[in-house]
Amino acid sequence: MALTFYWYPKCGTCRNAKKWLEQHNISFEEVHIVENPPSKEVLESLFKKSGLELKKFFNTSGQKYRELGLKDKIKTASDEELLDLLASDGMLIKRPLVTDGAKATVGFNEQTFEETWK
Repeated sequence: MALTFYWYPKCGTCRNAKKWLEQHNISFEEVHIVENPPSKEVLESLFKKSGLELKKFFNTSGQKYRELGLKDKIKTASDEELLDLLASDGMLIKRPLVTDGAKATVGFNEQTFEETWK
């Protein structure tokens, strides 16, 4: 099954991840994370499949994250509130977000990609 690759084309990390997938001949479907952000339901599913804390799904270095003052907010918000926030704006989501329907990874770490997608 092809991967779903949520990305932002101007993001260097996303471009590196895309290049890695292409070099390893792994097929994927590109989804522009800002134009077509994943729904709250999709995000919840990916969160559960990733094994990560929900706060790891936030693009903490993003301008939008800082503008909204989320650093303190995510410490006390419920998962429900965090999912609503993530679904509200693709720029808040750490990228790339990759899934095959059974597993999910957030961000690009070559070792993680090697272990998960190869």
